Amino acid sequence: MAVGADPWHVRFSQDWDDTEAAVRELSVVGVRVELPSNQPIVLLREVDGDRYLPIWIGAVEATAIAYEQQGVKPARPLTHDLMRDVLAAVKTPLKAVEIMELKDNVFYADLILGDNVRVSARPSDSIALALRAGAPIRCAEEVLAEAGIVIPDEQEDEVEKFREFLDQVNPDDFAS
Repeated sequence: MAVGADPWHVRFSQDWDDTEAAVRELSVVGVRVELPSNQPIVLLREVDGDRYLPIWIGAVEATAIAYEQQGVKPARPLTHDLMRDVLAAVKTPLKAVEIMELKDNVFYADLILGDNVRVSARPSDSIALALRAGAPIRCAEEVLAEAGIVIPDEQEDEVEKFREFLDQVNPDDFAS
């Protein structure tokens, strides 16, 4: 057990059964600001399916995700860059990120490290780290069934407009 860690935040492979939940791989479509609330969201899409998963996130995490997607390299490492570098320094790869639960409209994710150690993390931080580490992002089927949305063909144009928006948006647009 990690020093100072809550037992429910760090779980070792013997503490969970990897076969208990079906997961689906997701890709990051991008981030945007939801109007009129100005609340950033990250939009994920099922790799081998047609469901999207929108997750409302904080401005800092939206900026971190947008920076990585656009290849922006800040002069000094952001928190997610630091975490990637720490994992590399201690030779513990980020094997995957899994969004495993949705409870009271709050998503819960796990970082899966090295020897299948699971560390609880916010999905937004998990996604920002996964993008930097090149790790897959997965979601429990149960969560996708509850919160995933299917965008009808006539709305695919809106998704394309969203992608065009992402190509033109500046990550600083998400700063408070």
